[in-house]
Amino acid sequence: MYPKLFGVHFLNTYGLMIAIGIIACYFILDKLCKKFNIDEKFTLFIEVNGVASIVVGFVFAALFQSLYEFIENPSEGFRISGNITFFGGLIGGVLTFLIIYFIFRKKFKNKLLDVLSIIPPCIVIAHAFGRVGCFCAGCCYGKATDTVFGVKFPGLDYTVFPTNLYEAIFLFVLFAVLFILLIKVKFKYNLPLYCVCYGVFRFFIEYLRGDKRGEFVAGVSPSQFWSIIIVVVGVALWVGLYLKHKKELKQPNNPIG
Repeated sequence: MYPKLFGVHFLNTYGLMIAIGIIACYFILDKLCKKFNIDEKFTLFIEVNGVASIVVGFVFAALFQSLYEFIENPSEGFRISGNITFFGGLIGGVLTFLIIYFIFRKKFKNKLLDVLSIIPPCIVIAHAFGRVGCFCAGCCYGKATDTVFGVKFPGLDYTVFPTNLYEAIFLFVLFAVLFILLIKVKFKYNLPLYCVCYGVFRFFIEYLRGDKRGEFVAGVSPSQFWSIIIVVVGVALWVGLYLKHKKELKQPNNPIG
């Protein structure tokens, strides 16, 4: 009943991996906020806001997946299948985070821009452990393959590409890049870099995915559709942040310059 790789059975530890990812996310968030002198009250607000966003995100993840399935097969009616999709969770979580932030933002001296490059590596490390959990649970797998890299997941009588592991590896590497850029050069474009890199990777890895997840737009998978959107958002953010920082550098007596 557990996934098998090179003849070795792996324990289904999806929930454990999710928990480890969230703990790692908050641990890194707290350390980075201290390093960059973010006010403790604002850090606590970001952390509490994050908890609310994660909870709502999981709800949206289930709703989005159920919507995809309903669009593909409306005769069965709309029902919560229990399956979830990352982009649904990301959209719901981000919207919740922004709504709560804008309601309470005037209570703090720090602004969202102060943590804009801190948050992405925290999200990525949580997502990376989540994908390890997907491997353990036998979901988010790839197309059939008879190569040595094939994995046999529960419910399948053939081996498939472990796309969940491929994505986990990519996310751990992306986390390292974002973290090092932030620590070494105080990189201001972590958020758009994350959007572009993940969007491009996710678009192409979808061609290897073999699990059925419904249809949203003809010709592309739901995740490919949102991948295109997130890349466009990433490019727009990059341009916007570049113009903002360029304007700040031109201001007299600006400490950044």
